[in-house]
Amino acid sequence: MTVLDDIAEVEATVASARAAQLRFEAHGSQIKYDRAAQAAAWAIMEPSRNTHLAELAVQTTGLGNVPDKITKNHRKTLGLMRDIATAKTYGIISEDAETGITQIARPIGVIGAVVPSTNPAATPANNIINALKCGNAIVLSPSPKGVPACEVLISYIHAEFDKIGEDRDLVQMVRGKGSKEKTQRLLEISDLIVVTGSQNNVKRAYTSGTPALAVGAGNVTVIVDETCDLDDAAQKITASKTFDNATSCSSENSIVVVDAVYDDFIVALAKAGGARITDEAAIVAKLWPDGHLNRSVIAQDADKMLQALEMEGTVPSDTKFLAVETTGIGPDHPLSGEKLSRVAALYRAADFDAAVNVTQRIMAFQGAGHSVGIHTANADRPLEIGTRIPTCRVIVNQAHTFATGGSFTNGMPFSLSMGCGSWGGNSIDDNVHWKHFMQTVKIIREIPAREPKVEDIFSDYWKAAGQ
Repeated sequence: MTVLDDIAEVEATVASARAAQLRFEAHGSQIKYDRAAQAAAWAIMEPSRNTHLAELAVQTTGLGNVPDKITKNHRKTLGLMRDIATAKTYGIISEDAETGITQIARPIGVIGAVVPSTNPAATPANNIINALKCGNAIVLSPSPKGVPACEVLISYIHAEFDKIGEDRDLVQMVRGKGSKEKTQRLLEISDLIVVTGSQNNVKRAYTSGTPALAVGAGNVTVIVDETCDLDDAAQKITASKTFDNATSCSSENSIVVVDAVYDDFIVALAKAGGARITDEAAIVAKLWPDGHLNRSVIAQDADKMLQALEMEGTVPSDTKFLAVETTGIGPDHPLSGEKLSRVAALYRAADFDAAVNVTQRIMAFQGAGHSVGIHTANADRPLEIGTRIPTCRVIVNQAHTFATGGSFTNGMPFSLSMGCGSWGGNSIDDNVHWKHFMQTVKIIREIPAREPKVEDIFSDYWKAAGQ
């Protein structure tokens, strides 16, 4: 097929999705929207299908590991379904007698979703569920390696749709091998774009002319201060860093430890499975052999990672990840950026204030707006981080990967896409969730006048500054 043929096919796919969405809305109800979302959720959560999708994802992308993807597919979907269970997304969703305003929920239309190879099932499922819950159709554009998993996921959803008599055209994907041209056309003709993954795609989304929910780069830094439970911190950091072989944008990439507990933390980290490495140059040479991340290390199991970095026999055989001592930050120091592997940069800071300064510098280089972690017993320090560091989330005493995108033990919405605010060049600073897939009509009625007197507004100012 020619490029023109490919473009025409994308246009036809979106057209059929738009027609399906109009029918979906015309015959809509909250029950209908909820049932479609449930069908999509069960398509990925049903145990045998979940297992197959996880196996296929690892097999075709070479990223992550099967047990963790099974867990991710299940928990992320279950958490999302909890979040949306009672949400009103159809018809009148609020009436306020005091303001005279009634709000009516309306779909956006066709959602164009660009999804990464790191989560080729969980991320599209999340977007699909949110889209259907709010009465939309959705067309996926997966990364080339994510195509097989997306195809199977959609086939499972269609099978569930057949059970409830729902239109298959509500959930589709750009057919065939992915390409920049096809993705670009999808960006241009959708009604809303959701982009997770490549920052090139994020930039293209924001310049496409279509409203976009596109998220920033992850490069999580976590601070370990002198007041925290070191064993707890080490265990949580290790669990988070190694989950699904660090495919998550919420995986810790840098650990900043205050001097007073540095040595003790290294001991705790070793017990948890994290090995300290002092030869930074050797790791950098192996991790970026040609200036690009070594594909033999990216999102691999610990044994493969150690083999690729030639660390076998140098660290304990049960090592789960490497914490590499460094002081450098910026483009000339790649360890300070996202590594997509079981490798973290390890910084030593004189005190908490110095740790915050190191974190600020890392965020200024990469990952601004995404999230920062802290392990501490001091209730004031998370608040200080929130006022000093350009970050939309401060994760306190939690395994970062599990907490940032929603957890059953915190109040964040379940999501696989984290908005990074203006710091990360994004339009939102929240986790992408169902409210972003809906728009509202406001019915405005006249109410008794509420006009204040001028002196009611300015009396305090006049006292301070004069008239």
